Amino acid sequence: MLEFIKETLTLLPFLFATYLVLEAVEAHAGSKLGEFLERAKSVGPLAGGLAGAIPQCGVSAAAASFYAGGVVTVGTLLAVFLSTSDELIPVLVSVPEASWSLVCRIVGIKIACAIGVGFTATGILVFLRHLRREVHVHDLCEHSHCRCEHHKGIVVPALIHTAEIFLFIFVFSGAIELAMHYFGEDALDSLRLNRPLIGEAVAGLVGLVPNCAVSVASAKLYLSGAMSAGALMASSFTGSGLGLLVLFRTNRSLKENLAILVTVYLVGTLLGWLTGPLLPALTAAQAAG
Repeated sequence: MLEFIKETLTLLPFLFATYLVLEAVEAHAGSKLGEFLERAKSVGPLAGGLAGAIPQCGVSAAAASFYAGGVVTVGTLLAVFLSTSDELIPVLVSVPEASWSLVCRIVGIKIACAIGVGFTATGILVFLRHLRREVHVHDLCEHSHCRCEHHKGIVVPALIHTAEIFLFIFVFSGAIELAMHYFGEDALDSLRLNRPLIGEAVAGLVGLVPNCAVSVASAKLYLSGAMSAGALMASSFTGSGLGLLVLFRTNRSLKENLAILVTVYLVGTLLGWLTGPLLPALTAAQAAG
């Protein structure tokens, strides 16, 4: 539990920086800052895919808030979510059974696929003329009822948003942490995640759970031979850290949130099935040896 508290506290700098930017964008809408961010949306999926690979769930949480504030497109958000690995990479790096080539392969695959999906989604929305979202920071205030618009400057409103989202994450993630503590890896092991197709489909659902314990358990199960390579990739693609949790809290459109959730699951599961053969398949005997 102490580890959970420590990991949750590391989100504070990301959240505060995110809301400072959002408040600055709102204060200077139409200025050079707003124009720069508008132009930068065209390369957003590239930046999102690279940023999401940073082993820190604060990136996906920040991306969700940026999307809710209208700063980034859905293509960029999907790129961040799909490339996020949460605690998977640090766990693999820390154990002798995992080679650096395996870690680099997983990261490379996730970044390439995330960027590809991000640009594809952006292209589809441009074709359908649904890329532009008329959303602003005051929509976040209206959705969360924080009344921070009554304060001058950008620091106090940013602090209010940070505290509100942090409290929400702490309570919700704390409940999940308790469930994972009592059921955790044993429950995942019982799902038989080394079965073809079914393993990827179930692992994709497991990856949606917004808790880093899932990534840790998935890495251990894969290295022990209890999870297939495809299932590992599926859970990693759908495992967007706290991003989806923050998205549902900050973005006022439930329809959009559900569409993004379903897209992450379907695309992540499919990518897991397609990219699984690119990783070594470990059997229980091989892992023990």
